[in-house]
Amino acid sequence: MTASATEPSANDWRVARYAALAIALSVLEAAVPSPIPGVKPGLANIVTLLVLWRHGWQDAAWVTGLRVFGAALALGGLLSPGFALSCAGSVASLATLALVRHLPRHYFGPVSLSVLAAYAHIAGQLALARAWLIPHDGIVKLLPIFMLTALIFGIVNGVIAARILGKPA
Repeated sequence: MTASATEPSANDWRVARYAALAIALSVLEAAVPSPIPGVKPGLANIVTLLVLWRHGWQDAAWVTGLRVFGAALALGGLLSPGFALSCAGSVASLATLALVRHLPRHYFGPVSLSVLAAYAHIAGQLALARAWLIPHDGIVKLLPIFMLTALIFGIVNGVIAARILGKPA
């Protein structure tokens, strides 16, 4: 018996499981108060790193997209400014990871990929915020705070992903 086009493949189920885990982490993270508004550790990005490393960019992109939409639905923020910022950050992060995947893998481990993705995520969010929500150059003053937190959380998430993958940090 062959599978029809409407039946989910083993890869579809795997992506769905990873996406469900990422959504759960996003919802959990939303319940934890942040000392700095707009700053989150991005725990779901650990799942993206795992998928990227084990299964490739395309599956990581699916997991990220499903996570962004699923978390927005679960948290009641679909089509909100926060959802738009999450989309912008995710697109920038995935674009960066798409470019980096063409470089020799031995130069980029989970930690460096995580930091690059975190920087791109913040850059995408700030670019959209500047263009749409806060059309003022004063937003640039937030850059050092957000870049520092992106570095810290990028390193932490990358180390966690490396430990799970059994790779050197």
